[in-house]
Amino acid sequence: MTILFKYFSGLFFALLLAMPTLLLGQKKKVLPVVAFEQQPGKLTITIGGKHFANYIYEDAVITRPHFSDIMTSCGIQATRNNPPQEGDPKDHATFHPGIWLSFGDINGYDYWRLKAKVEHEMFVEQPEGGPGKGTFTVRNYYMTTDGKERVLAELVKYTILVRPEGSMLLINSTYSSDQGDFTFGDQEEMGLGVRVNTKLTVQYGKGHITNAEGLKDGKETWGKASAWIDYSGPIGAQYAGVALMPSPANYRPSWYHSRDYGLVAANLFGRDAMKQGAKSAITFKKGETFSLGYGVLIYCTPAKNKTDVAKAYQEYLTIIGKK
Repeated sequence: MTILFKYFSGLFFALLLAMPTLLLGQKKKVLPVVAFEQQPGKLTITIGGKHFANYIYEDAVITRPHFSDIMTSCGIQATRNNPPQEGDPKDHATFHPGIWLSFGDINGYDYWRLKAKVEHEMFVEQPEGGPGKGTFTVRNYYMTTDGKERVLAELVKYTILVRPEGSMLLINSTYSSDQGDFTFGDQEEMGLGVRVNTKLTVQYGKGHITNAEGLKDGKETWGKASAWIDYSGPIGAQYAGVALMPSPANYRPSWYHSRDYGLVAANLFGRDAMKQGAKSAITFKKGETFSLGYGVLIYCTPAKNKTDVAKAYQEYLTIIGKK
């Protein structure tokens, strides 16, 4: 009995000594760090030391801020090369740089087609990175075509999150004007757009467009409202894509300008243009504010483990407090 007591006592003591090591082995996994490198006119964003995207805020050709060269975690580029390269279709080379939020008609001025400029004024909140998250906030001014007057101001907060399903880009933009009223018109080319990697397209690659209702490709999804829309496909042994998720707090649900050649845009403005009713004009008075929010999931998995976009959308709702 004495020998057994000494044996178990010694074993218990050894377990106590080993406990800190066991607990350390079970500690929470450290998320990859989101980091920023600031250069003239652009931010280079990395996740875990690997390129994620460029945020371009000053460019002589594409005269509105945008994200370009967006990469998935497995190293496959999610968006079309900017500028288009050999093998890419060359249409809308400057209008579709990667991921952008723009409008073809605000007070009659066309920012989508670069006929009027969006000027970056400043970083209201400097880029701040860290494990699993990075943020920055900018203020832009939408100018008249001649560049002499401000039509409205835009305050945009961007958040990059590392999530189990992929990299999540959150966009929260607020518009206001102390110059006068401002009106969003009715066009196809309005809202949040993405131009995907040519290999992910329906027309040139092996990809497909799918919305929350399970409708497929441009023929079925164009002009339809849906909680989210996904543009994705196989590249080699991987399956990569981009999913747009408009916030349910937006003015109204988005219809989708979705094209088999590689474009999809979430558009809540073009009611007539999207064949959904009477011509629309959304006007805000001087001093009023108008906000838009979106989530963009950029993802890549082995082809046999396709990402559950519906699940990712539910997580997006939790993140923004709408679930």
